Amino acid sequence: MPPHCDTIDGPVVSAARVALDTGNVNFVLIWVPESAENELKEVFEKTLRVRKTGAEAQVVADEWFFENVVRLHRAGEGAPFTGLKRAGLDWGPVVPRAEKAIETNDATDAIGFVMQAIENDLQQRFKRAISTKNYGVNDVRAGREFVEAYINFVVYSHHLYAQMMRGQSAGEEQKHQCA
Repeated sequence: MPPHCDTIDGPVVSAARVALDTGNVNFVLIWVPESAENELKEVFEKTLRVRKTGAEAQVVADEWFFENVVRLHRAGEGAPFTGLKRAGLDWGPVVPRAEKAIETNDATDAIGFVMQAIENDLQQRFKRAISTKNYGVNDVRAGREFVEAYINFVVYSHHLYAQMMRGQSAGEEQKHQCA
């Protein structure tokens, strides 16, 4: 799955379009770190000037602006900019649900979907561990299958929990990359 914010129809470029249409950089400024604010403002002003010189120049200026906005956004995430991705990419089932939740102020579907996926995954890992735990002591191969299934369930469960808890204690700020 490509980064959601790298797409031409993702939220960063959508905000950049609104900024250009309204002449208000603040619509997109929120998508870049404070340290990139001045650079984005300069790029925005140049883009607005070039857009006035003609339709063809506007297309080129807009694309340049979108690339710079996404580049600055990705840099703020500590991620590389690898170019704008085409519109209409499949972001999987979670991103559209999460965006709709924010749009409608109702996270019921998004949360339910994610919780069901987690439960199904954990159940599958658990069943594999249980199905391999009664191996014969002299069957080392079967014992290793159990250890692999055991680790797969226990360590995965721990990592999942740790990921959820990361950044929630002591007011730590958690950095996220676009989906």
